[in-house]
Formats: sequence, structure tokens, C-alpha cells
Amino acid sequence: MLTCRRVLSIVGIWAVAWAAITSVSHAAEESAQSVDQKKLKKIQQAGINYLKNSQLDDGLWTTETVPGISALVTTALLESGVPASDPVAAKALKRLEGYVQKDGGIYYSKSNHRNYETCIAIMALHAANKDGRYDQTIKNAEQFLRGLQWDKGEGIESSDTFYGGAGYGGHQRPDLSNTQFLIEALRKAGVKSDDPAIQKALVFVSRTQNLESEYNTTPFASKVNDGGFYYTPAAGGTSQAGKTPDGGLRSYGSMTYAGLKSMIFAGVDEKDKRVKAATEWIRRHYTLKENPGMGQMGLYYYFHTFAKALDAMQVDEFKDAQGTAHNWRAELVNHLAELQNENGSWTNTQKRWYEADPNLATAYALMALTYCQPGK
Repeated sequence: MLTCRRVLSIVGIWAVAWAAITSVSHAAEESAQSVDQKKLKKIQQAGINYLKNSQLDDGLWTTETVPGISALVTTALLESGVPASDPVAAKALKRLEGYVQKDGGIYYSKSNHRNYETCIAIMALHAANKDGRYDQTIKNAEQFLRGLQWDKGEGIESSDTFYGGAGYGGHQRPDLSNTQFLIEALRKAGVKSDDPAIQKALVFVSRTQNLESEYNTTPFASKVNDGGFYYTPAAGGTSQAGKTPDGGLRSYGSMTYAGLKSMIFAGVDEKDKRVKAATEWIRRHYTLKENPGMGQMGLYYYFHTFAKALDAMQVDEFKDAQGTAHNWRAELVNHLAELQNENGSWTNTQKRWYEADPNLATAYALMALTYCQPGK
């Protein structure tokens, strides 16, 4: 089993390759000193306390019909340093175990979100698996996810825009959001980057990038061609940021960070044109004030993909297109401190994608903050 988040970044020594566009500290201590640790601990603990107090009597959060929210909260608590033996965490884990199905998936029995819920559950169980108690459960869930992935098992060829992707899990069209969770869940389950399932997912991820290349020959590739990512090229193509007048699918922030992170987890070299183009898009659109291309919609989801991607790149400072160097960890801590509610929660004024639910938004915020902790 993988026991460290850093093992996900398996592409070699990224610091050298990124030197031209980023400034990287020479020691972990320097990065830690750049973050106001007292502020980080304060807002993190307030968020933890909020989620502990908002847990339902049955061990879940929000509702039993959407265990993905509870799995995200459980992951956030565990990765924030709450031990699996903590009463709240132990109760949550016990309740999540109740969603384990005979087919190996971990989902609500009537759910159409089997892939999404199983992926998030793997993340939660992995975070609690210090003693190996969930080894078999995670392995079974991994096999279940492999069966859901769109490939020849569903009767499609590699040329199909569905190929390699994952949807919510009810045989809906695949999308980048669910595919990035698939890749991350498989990696946490111990799957190597060169595994066929990861490489098939990479085919789909590459086709969600606005970059015309041998990796993306879809009709959308050349219409925007800015290196960013969008939601899906399947079933006619969709971008939550909308279309250009000629039918191009607009790039936006959360998907671009998700796409870049997924490529790194899949072992794509930092010199690859796809990675370079995505990094340039981020340089041009670096911000924490909004989800670029989407405004405030999906903001907290954006924060967590932002943090995961930059952490995977192993950069402590990121230089934007204007030449300004950003200590992204310090900026993220400061910004989330400003957004935190008095009761310790975070909420989005934009209700889309359930981010008005303080349990979900707070889970995303805490997950983002874990990448600002020293030694992570």
C-alpha cells in the first residue's frame, strides 16, 4: 500500500525542469517558514471542530443517500491529522464500511454515482489504513473501478471519445472530474502509473485538453488550443465554462489543475508538450479569487485541485505570466482564513455542485490545507 502522498509524484526530479518558470526552495523548512503556521493550525482546527460537531448521529454527514460527501469529510479529517481511533473518525469509518457492496464497490445501494462514491471511499479508507485493516476492501474496490472504466469491455475502441474515461458510475458519459478521482483512487490503492487502467485514463484526460496534438485529434482540439482543460469531449462534448462561437469548449481552472495533476500521476514527463501547455495556461490564469472561467462556481473544488496539482509539481513558488512569484501555500492559507465562517466552516454563495453545503465546502478546504502542512 502507498503510505505517502509524495509517492504519487513519480515523474522524477521536477524541480530542475520547472526552474525556468518557477522558483523552488532548497529545503522543506524554507517552505514551512513561508506559511503562517499558527494561522494554518488555527483555521484547520476550527474546520475540524466544525465537522466533528456537524456529524449526524448515524456517523455520516448531510445525508445517507450521498456517501461521497461523508467520505470526503472523513478523508479531510484523517488527512488533517485526526487519528482513525478518534470517536468521530471511527464512527464515520464504521458507517462507510456499511456501504461496501458484494461487487467490491463502496456506494449507496440505489446510487447512480458508483464510481465517484467508490473512488472517494478508497481515499478515506487509504487515509485510515495505517495497520492494513482495509487492504482487502481497497483491493476489491480497485477491481470494481477497473470494471467501470470505459474501454473494450463496454464495446468501444481506443478511438472513441469515451475510451479510458470514467463517469459517475451509472454508465453516464465519462468526464474529467470523475476520471481524475479514478486515477487518484487507483494510485492510492497501489496501482502503478504504467498500469493499463491508468494509461487508458490518460488517453481520455489528454482528449479533454484544448491542445491539438497526436494525443488529441478530436474536433475540439484546435478550436481553442490554449492548453487548458474542460469537462468532457464525449457525447458531443461539454465545458461547464461554455462554448466559443465556433463550437470550441472553453477551458477553466478546476479542470485544468485536475488534468495536469492526472498527467503527473500517470507518469507524463514534465517536458511533454501537454504538461508544458497546461502549465502555461495556469501561468496566465493564476488566481485564488475565483475558479478561472467559472467565477465563484465550484470554488472549493477548485482550491483542492489547485493545491494537489501544485504539490504534485513539487514547487514552492509559482511564477505567473507577469513574472510575479507566488508562494501558493501561504497565499492559500491566507485566502482560506479570510473566507472561513465564524463557526469554522466554509461555504460557497454559489449553490452549484452542492458547495453551499458547509460539510462539502469545508471538506474541500481542509483537503486543500493539508498540502500546506510542513513535511507533507
